[in-house]
Amino acid sequence: MSQIGTPPELSPQPRSWLFRFWRKPFFLLVIVPSLIAAFYFYAIAAPQYVSEARFVVHSRGNEGGQAAAMRAAAGAALGGLGGLGGGMASSETNSIRDYLSSLDAVMQADQKLGLVALWQRPEADFLARLWFTEPERLARFYNRMVDVALDPMTNVTTLRVRSFRPEDSKELAETLLRAAETLVNSLSERIRNDTLKVALREIEIAEKRVLDSRAALLRFREQERELDSAGTAQAAVVLRGQLEGALAQARAELTERLQFMRPDNPALQGTRNRIEALERQIAAERSRHTDTSATLGGAILVRQLADYERLMLEREFADKQLASATIGLETARTESQRQQLYLSRIVQPNLAVYALYPRSFTNVASIFLGLAIAYGIGWLLIVGMREHAA
Repeated sequence: MSQIGTPPELSPQPRSWLFRFWRKPFFLLVIVPSLIAAFYFYAIAAPQYVSEARFVVHSRGNEGGQAAAMRAAAGAALGGLGGLGGGMASSETNSIRDYLSSLDAVMQADQKLGLVALWQRPEADFLARLWFTEPERLARFYNRMVDVALDPMTNVTTLRVRSFRPEDSKELAETLLRAAETLVNSLSERIRNDTLKVALREIEIAEKRVLDSRAALLRFREQERELDSAGTAQAAVVLRGQLEGALAQARAELTERLQFMRPDNPALQGTRNRIEALERQIAAERSRHTDTSATLGGAILVRQLADYERLMLEREFADKQLASATIGLETARTESQRQQLYLSRIVQPNLAVYALYPRSFTNVASIFLGLAIAYGIGWLLIVGMREHAA
């Protein structure tokens, strides 16, 4: 029984469930960061507007102008049905995609638009805005805000640009498209120049060979004092044939006269003298035309004819090479016109009216789920360690 005047002891008041929940690790490690993230995304984060454009790179040698763009657009529309009507991406398209993500594209766009000022607008919040102006860090931020995606089935490249103003996104997308068109034109010009350069080089070689062959033939004619060695040889053959025919006729005449004349008949001596003269003349012609030694008259006809035929053959080959090179040049010009590259816009850059970024709900939900999963894994590890220690 308690003494009179002594106050009874007060039992401690139970703390509220809210106070106990605040002291839970789950609240401190998961709920608080998620609330901070939600406050940022819903109250602070600046809206980001997206401008989208689509284009295809094709060659007139393989595609038919605007028909290529129409087929690419149809392929893009059918892409969800298994890529019907699509084709593999070309190396030129991959080059354009890589260029739009490169430091060169960043520097060119910065010179024309001023990317630093574009991504440091007053509307930008402190987390999403650009803080660094070094080229490498600017390129890293650029690749966060600019997305270049290539569909290998339809060969269509999609360009998406984000900024804090709709007009900035559209202007940057237009600038990048113009830079891509300039690169495509330069690639096309390089292909055309390389093709024509090779053909023109072949023309120069063929023309030099033709000039050299004609100059060699001219020197030969001046040296041998002969315009047509083949004609001279043909005339020599005809002359020797005539002499041999006359010799045969004289021998036949001598044989005929010996049938009814005495061998010492003076009438036969003239025939014998004519036969001997014809034989000496034939031997002289044969020696002059076939002997390999030099004579007072100049070069031997055999050597002269061989050199002449070699020079004529070289001139004929040179003329054929020049004709072939000329045809090749015309073919190269035609092919260079057919193989030009084109960038066809399928979708023009749009002016956004609604901010697609930041995706507040998706980001907050992702942060909450990630932290909750990490907390759960950590809690399981701690419980397992305690049970193992016990």
